[in-house]
Amino acid sequence: MGSILETVMLVCFGFSWPLNVIKAYKAKTAKGTSLPFILLIITGYIAGISAKLISGQINYVLIAYILNLAIVSVNVIVYFRNVSLDKKRLQGLEA
Repeated sequence: MGSILETVMLVCFGFSWPLNVIKAYKAKTAKGTSLPFILLIITGYIAGISAKLISGQINYVLIAYILNLAIVSVNVIVYFRNVSLDKKRLQGLEA
């Protein structure tokens, strides 16, 4: 039962991250995005994956952790893309 509830939690988070990535990508700005927050979430997923591997509880829940980690990692890529776009916009205004 614990694995099922853990999976439900991960699926709920899992549905929100792609929406966040899409929103950030469309916004084309890093304003309002917190890199430390994203990195904290990534650290949490790595800790969850590590806990599963260390305890030997390698099951379907591990897949949910890995998928969420991958999606949140895409958010980091979009963040740096948006930082670059912000810099280009700022340079265009100064010229």
